[in-house]
Parts: sequence; structure tokens; C-alpha cells
Amino acid sequence: MSHPRNPQSLLTPAMRDVLHAIAKAGRPPIALLTAEQAKQGYALGAGVLEVNAHKMARDDTLQIPVRDGAVLRAKLWAEHASPNLPVLLYFHGGGFTVGSPETHEALCKHLAHLAQCAVVSLDYRLAPEHTFPTAHNDAFDALQWLAANATGLGLDVTRMAIGGDSAGGTLTTATAIAARDAGITLKLQLMFYPGCSPEYMPSAHTFEKGFLLEKASIEYFYNHYVPNLADRHDPRFSPLLADVSGVAPAWLGLAECDPLVDEGVAYADHLRLCGVPVDLEIYKGVVHSFIQMGRVIPEALVAHADAARALRHAFA
Repeated sequence: MSHPRNPQSLLTPAMRDVLHAIAKAGRPPIALLTAEQAKQGYALGAGVLEVNAHKMARDDTLQIPVRDGAVLRAKLWAEHASPNLPVLLYFHGGGFTVGSPETHEALCKHLAHLAQCAVVSLDYRLAPEHTFPTAHNDAFDALQWLAANATGLGLDVTRMAIGGDSAGGTLTTATAIAARDAGITLKLQLMFYPGCSPEYMPSAHTFEKGFLLEKASIEYFYNHYVPNLADRHDPRFSPLLADVSGVAPAWLGLAECDPLVDEGVAYADHLRLCGVPVDLEIYKGVVHSFIQMGRVIPEALVAHADAARALRHAFA
């Protein structure tokens, strides 16, 4: 994408107000915090700009065993207790370092409501305690477990999708590739502003500072999760380096004013070149993490509706 000289001019008035309020609050940049402080701060701020969470008939806690003997928690939400529901396995964002099913609960419940599906939100293990490829392994192990146990949970194994935002979008890309290799059929891979490249692209410099997610924060997260620089060229972390032919159809929702926007556009092109059906939406004038600002940023609700429409279409 081409980027203007004054990128601040792209922001919507509402988005500018949010960024101004955040700056006024005077919180220290995440890059100056310990990982533990970052986790706590993110958890405290997560719901502030979110839509109110929908009431769900099903609100279950699942225990998912993974390859190294650990057992991961996941939340299953569904608005109706009807049998044979399609299901979205969701990976939350947070730079592989912060976040949880709770920080993304309102978003997941809204998608469950709009798409009329169940959402399973995985509490995968976080950096710096768990470095690459732990989160990636957790994500794929959870998909395998869900495929094996869907029927017992009242879910339709023939109508499964995966999705996530930011780091969770990166996990989605890698899990879709692993699903293809394992013969697990997915109806859709749904990604909000994923990281896809081992190198920074032009948008990382255009929106380096002052657009919520900053280049320094990206580096902070990557240093926690991928301390070995060579691993950034692993196709699981940088799906632009992967062979993606034959993966599930994709829906990508990107923020125009995001350091990662060029990576999302490049990945959409990469998928298309490999023959994968792709639906790409770029939401104008908003920043990374906007989908969790549904109370104040209208584009967030548009993105929720667009993503849910893609899920309903895929499940049909």
C-alpha cells in the first residue's frame, strides 16, 4: 500500500479522540514494562471500549490436553444450546505475550451472536515463559482436539473455522497450514490484522509511533516470543514464507493505520497467488486493535458484521 506524508490525517475523528484520550492517560509505553506488568495492564484495560458482552446459553470451560502433557483452558460460548452448531476456534491477540479468553470475551460472544455459531477461545501459553513455537503448537493441538471431540460437545465437525486477531491472526495462518497437512477440513480462516513477515514492511515505518501499536511494541513482543532471530524466518511465524496452496479460504480484516497493514495485504496476495479464495477488507482511518473498540469506533461493529457474514457464508 502507498502511505501519505502525514499519516495522522488518515484517522477518523473518533479514532483520533481515542488516541488522544489514551495519550492523555499517560500510561508508560508497553516496551518499558516487564512482561508481568504488561499482562496485568492489558487485562485491566481490555474491556474499556468494548461492546457489552452478549448473554450466552452456553458458557463452558474446556480442558484441552496438548503434546507436551500440559492441559490448556478454553472457553466455549454459544447463544443457543441447539445441537450440531458450527464452531469457530479463536486465538486472541496480544503479541504472544498478553491477553486471554477474558480479554477477548465480548468480541468472541459478539461473533457467536452474529454468526450463529459456537466460539471456542483458547488460553494458549504466553511468552516470555513459553517461547516459539509453543503458542503455535498449542493452537494446532487445540484444533486437533476439537476435531476429535466436536461431536461430544454438540458441535458440527464438518463446519469448523479458525480465527484470531494480531498474534492470534498469525496463529490462524500457521494452524490453517498445519490443518491442510493433517487433512483437517476448515471452512474458513478468519484473520484480523495478522503479522506475516520476518522483516518490517513500509507501513511499520509510516505508522511507527502514535497509532496505538508502535514499532517498538512489536519488537518488544517479538523479543519475548521469538528471542532467536532465525526463528522469525520459520514459515509458522512468517507465513509469507510458507507454501499455502490448498489451505482454507481466507477472510482478512485490516486496519488502514496499522504498522502491520502491509503484511496483511501481502499475505492476501500470497494466498491468492497460491489459488486460495480470499476476501480482504481494509477499514479506513482506524488503528490496530480497533475491533475491540465497538463502543466508540463504528468501524469495529462493521468489521464484526463483515467477519460474521463470512463465517455464516462459509458454514452454509
